[in-house]
Amino acid sequence: MSTRTVTVLDYGSGNVRSVVRALEHVGAEVVLSAKPDDVLGADGLLVPGVGAFRAVMQGLKDVDAPRMIGRRVAGGRPVLGICVGLQILFDEGVEHGVRTPGMAEWPGTVERLRADVVPHMGWNTVRPPEDSTLFDGIGDERFYFVHSYGVQDWSFDVTQPAMKPPQVTWSDHGGPFIAAVENGPLSATQFHPEKSGDAGAQLLRNWIEGL
Repeated sequence: MSTRTVTVLDYGSGNVRSVVRALEHVGAEVVLSAKPDDVLGADGLLVPGVGAFRAVMQGLKDVDAPRMIGRRVAGGRPVLGICVGLQILFDEGVEHGVRTPGMAEWPGTVERLRADVVPHMGWNTVRPPEDSTLFDGIGDERFYFVHSYGVQDWSFDVTQPAMKPPQVTWSDHGGPFIAAVENGPLSATQFHPEKSGDAGAQLLRNWIEGL
């Protein structure tokens, strides 16, 4: 298989170097960029996210990322979001009583976790669907989470038979929350694959092999 090119979206999010290194480790040719040619032309686009929902959405808008991400998804070109890069794909985020619109690729609201201890920081198990591509061979592994907010309720309009429902992976911290979503070319994880050791590397490898 020829080397796959992956653009890591550069819009001011922190800690992107570890993502770049993790992708290079599993064999991808990686560019850190927000240039339209790099974002739209790569085999895969990875959208990192660290910090507050509102700040991440503003950073994305500043580099015209929502439009470019939308173009990739509409054209069937793979996109992978990580952490807040997953959260902004939902309808909205609510932080400290402030509602911020997301990209609305999936239905749901990002809210503070209903747990006694927040943030949720450390290793945790996940419950992927049996036919998951991202979790092929690693469904029983643990992954590394660092977050205070998440999507804890999920509903999808199953009255549209032409639309295949997304595959949703769950985890638990004070109750269930979405740990990953796979939806055609658009996938995302709440945890950090680049901090999840061999299991995270295999997840990135699984994604790259599908590019």
